Amino acid sequence: MVKQDRALRTRAALVLAAATEFDLNGYDGTSLSAISKAAGISVGALTFHFVSKVDLAEAVQEEGRRLSRIVLDETTAGPGPALETVVNVTVGLIQLCEQEVVVRSAMRLARERPVENPWSDIWVPIVHLLLEEAQHHGQLQDGASPSDITALAEILTAGAEAYLRSRFGSKSAADSVAAKLRTSWQLVLSGIAAKEHGPAVLRIPAAPSSADGPADPSQEEEDGLAVC
Repeated sequence: MVKQDRALRTRAALVLAAATEFDLNGYDGTSLSAISKAAGISVGALTFHFVSKVDLAEAVQEEGRRLSRIVLDETTAGPGPALETVVNVTVGLIQLCEQEVVVRSAMRLARERPVENPWSDIWVPIVHLLLEEAQHHGQLQDGASPSDITALAEILTAGAEAYLRSRFGSKSAADSVAAKLRTSWQLVLSGIAAKEHGPAVLRIPAAPSSADGPADPSQEEEDGLAVC
């Protein structure tokens, strides 16, 4: 039992050290020797628990997913309108990202070494189902599709993570990025354009398809999309 407990503590220490190194230096920039040094454990002891860097990365990603599932389950279990729950899910995950290096590392590793079950697969389908529920209960404006808002949720969440990383070591690093994400959602939900500059006035060029190449400037006004 004592040996088993020690092995579990050693494994946990290695996962945490690996998460810290992956978070700071990325997958390619991290070596087993750097992880063993950060954990204060020999490379031999490290490879007893994890044969390769791939195994360590997978352990970090699984731990990041486990912690994220806890927040996701807690957030979606509470009462409240589905649309409000969508906001709370993304804010809760970014708050977890602020607090847990393993989650930040899992998010970064999901980009640098794609796997069959990436971090976003934990929450994006649930957000889409919540938005379909919100639409069913009349919580969305006409034309606001669950798929488009799900993409918005992904973009806002990814942007919040990037924003958090850009502030590491700065004077404003203590500012809550999760709080800023909630404010961003409030702006999205309430709208930011004054009436005299609303959808009937503001227009943006339609995005060209990859097959069409660059948009023709002469067609921008004709093919423009109203800002919602």
